[in-house]
Amino acid sequence: MSQELSAEEHTGHPTAGQYFRIAVILCAITAVEIGIFYLEVIGHWMIPILFILSASKFALVAMYYMHLKFDHNLFSYMFVGGFILAACVISFLLLLFGVYS
Repeated sequence: MSQELSAEEHTGHPTAGQYFRIAVILCAITAVEIGIFYLEVIGHWMIPILFILSASKFALVAMYYMHLKFDHNLFSYMFVGGFILAACVISFLLLLFGVYS
């Protein structure tokens, strides 16, 4: 009986094709990040744009490659909550030391 429950809990994992598509998306986001780095027109908006792209890559890796999308929602909330807390602390430290002015 417990083996049947554990087999049911682990259904719906990504296939090899889905992993490949996620890898292609990650490569595309990385290429966009590299391209944005060389654009001087963006100016001070470069850091927030790169932060958002980096956070999206982090979310993709955490949700698919670490299987958080398929585990209990509490693990995702803890992982994303820690990331948001760290981002807020870093942002407030930058604000405190006058980086944004």
